[in-house]
Amino acid sequence: MLQLIGVHKSFNQGAANERVALRNLDLSISEGEFIAVIGSNGAGKSTLLNVIAGSIYPDEGQILLDGKEITWTTEHRRAAWIGRVFQDPMMGTAGSMTVEENLAMATLRGKRRRLRKAVNSSLRERLRADLATLGLGLENRLSARVNSLSGGQRQALALLMAVVQRPRLLLLDEHTAALDPRTAGEILRLTERVIHDHGLTALMVTHNLDHALSMGDRALMMHEGECVLDLSAKARAGHTVESLLAEFARVRGERIVDDKILTSRT
Repeated sequence: MLQLIGVHKSFNQGAANERVALRNLDLSISEGEFIAVIGSNGAGKSTLLNVIAGSIYPDEGQILLDGKEITWTTEHRRAAWIGRVFQDPMMGTAGSMTVEENLAMATLRGKRRRLRKAVNSSLRERLRADLATLGLGLENRLSARVNSLSGGQRQALALLMAVVQRPRLLLLDEHTAALDPRTAGEILRLTERVIHDHGLTALMVTHNLDHALSMGDRALMMHEGECVLDLSAKARAGHTVESLLAEFARVRGERIVDDKILTSRT
């Protein structure tokens, strides 16, 4: 369903501080797969999501979605097919607008806009029903401004906004990293349920090795712009965090020294 063919991306080309973020990356993702992407700082995880979403363009290579090339398609056009949740809850929501207005705006993603009333009674009931599935009571706070919500509530709303139009692909960029452990756990459980219930295809970047081994159908480990490990559910089931790190060391001939990834344990 999604294919990356020879995708290469570097920053500060030709300068002394040139950095290769993606190194001729090939990746194929089947419809309905939920993939966890792990890697140390600078591995290329966020750059991977950015080139898929269209936030940046690759220097070389192709990106295909459902067999159609989207390599140079603009980000706002890709938004019709791709939903995204960011690390910062404030990036996926408009704080000065109400819960209802945020969700109504999300239902128009990728559609032609025209002057009309933003929310009618039938849409309001649909939004209320969607909010009720979160189990956070937000269906009773349609008129509340989003900047009055907690970080967890806001991220849950951002997740719902990303999937309300049933995107072909959902991108999750360390979307629980800014939350406290209890709230992060709730958002992760909600994430799994939403992806499963809607049969979504999803890529989730995480620093947490436990999550990479326990969530979704497949785990990718990136390092220096390359995918160095690609574990199916069956292959992943035989790994612990320690054996995964040992496998990385065996493949790369070096050990991960990134404190963040080593200490991100449940």
